[in-house]
Amino acid sequence: MSKITKLFKTSGSSSKSRKGGPSPQEALFRLRETEDMLTKKQEYLEKKIEQELATAKRHGTKNKRAALQALKRKKRLEKHLTQIDGTLSTIEFQREALENSHTNTEVLKNMGYAAKAMKTVHKNMDLDKIDELMQDINEQQDVAQEISDAISRPVSFGEEFDEDELLAELEELEQEDLNSQMANVKLPSVPSAKLPSRPAAATSTRRRVEDDDDMQMLAAWAN
Repeated sequence: MSKITKLFKTSGSSSKSRKGGPSPQEALFRLRETEDMLTKKQEYLEKKIEQELATAKRHGTKNKRAALQALKRKKRLEKHLTQIDGTLSTIEFQREALENSHTNTEVLKNMGYAAKAMKTVHKNMDLDKIDELMQDINEQQDVAQEISDAISRPVSFGEEFDEDELLAELEELEQEDLNSQMANVKLPSVPSAKLPSRPAAATSTRRRVEDDDDMQMLAAWAN
């Protein structure tokens, strides 16, 4: 392929690109290039401003004309530097807006893909069948709960007893146990030796004491 053919081919492709409009990537690339160029221009102007300021200080009042010319050049450079600052701010704003637009476009595109995918998935789903399936699931859950309740319920195996009869039998057993304990209690034996006679008053007092002792013994035994 000759150089002329390459040149016409390149120009033709660029004209097609202009006709269809630049892509966001191309525009962002151009804006970044412009930012880099203006930033370098800023650095150059700042150095020139320092040089002109140093020249003005060096001449001072000794050579007022040269000093004034240096200050004038410094003012022009500062004005140009201010213009570049404004241009950079505008380009930065435009670049950020373009980046956001490109991001929003990609987000919308991906959301569109996701919506189509969801539509494809839901296409094979029948809402009536889904409702029937959920009803079956609820019914099976109810059956499972009933089975769980039946399993956890205590089983009597058909043995039913009257609680009053059981209480009466228990009272009889307690009474038999009490009678058995009373049968095993031994009362003190009566002395066989004849006690000496005492005066009637002393004998009466002694009998009352013995009666009181016997009553206390019986009361203790009953308790």
